[in-house]
Amino acid sequence: MGRGLFRSIWSLALIWGGLVAVPLAHAEHEGKLQILLLGDSTTIGSVCRITDPKGPHLEDVVRELLATEKDLPPTQVINQGRDGEYIHGLLKDGRYDREIAKLPGIDFVIIRYGLNDQARREDFEQNFPKDFSALIARLRQDFPQATLIPMTVIPYLSPERDALINRLVKQVGEAEKLPVFDIYPRYQAELANGYNMLNYRRYPLEKIPEAHRAWLQPFVRNNSVVVMDQRLDAHFRDLPGWFGDRHPNLAGYHVIGDETAKYLAPRIREKLKLEKR
Repeated sequence: MGRGLFRSIWSLALIWGGLVAVPLAHAEHEGKLQILLLGDSTTIGSVCRITDPKGPHLEDVVRELLATEKDLPPTQVINQGRDGEYIHGLLKDGRYDREIAKLPGIDFVIIRYGLNDQARREDFEQNFPKDFSALIARLRQDFPQATLIPMTVIPYLSPERDALINRLVKQVGEAEKLPVFDIYPRYQAELANGYNMLNYRRYPLEKIPEAHRAWLQPFVRNNSVVVMDQRLDAHFRDLPGWFGDRHPNLAGYHVIGDETAKYLAPRIREKLKLEKR
């Protein structure tokens, strides 16, 4: 078929460890590559969507950067991240069957989980690789045309705990004979420009000195002071835990989105070449 059609089954699915509940997006597979993002809160960016509902959010960044590659077809990027999600929960609570299994035309699946798994899954080191392989098996069953790509986590916990998660992700990739998209080095390198540049501030209002609580009301969300940047650091940087929330801010999602688009672009080209044969 001509490239204008891209075959209606063209889709890219990116599964990352996302953590939140947002309205379900519906895949529009006709004439577009479908990019699906799944995972935990570091995928969905739910707090960013509250403070900056118009974004651009992660899916927008990926789509817009791929659009700058003029030889590539248009894309539809669907973010299916969920707050608190881990692989065992995704498979066992029915969300996978309800919201993922029937998506049309998935072509690429990038899977980023581990942060919640290490906290919530018993016997993590033994069960996480098994859960990951179980998810891969379901994806292979439901999307036999898809290229599956496990993805490492961003710097988030301690270096040692992050390294453990990423070692297990790479172990799964090797066992399943799948390439691994390693986001960790790029994100870590960006942190060298300012360790707190890529995370938002979210701090309980009750822990803010009482004299400041009135003027901070415009920044209060769900009883916490929330800002995407460093604007309040001058006043509160010395409060214990002010920088403790490591979830990406909008700048952090630009880093993830930029590296994702760079990773995907050559693989889209390669798949298009194979499609023409």
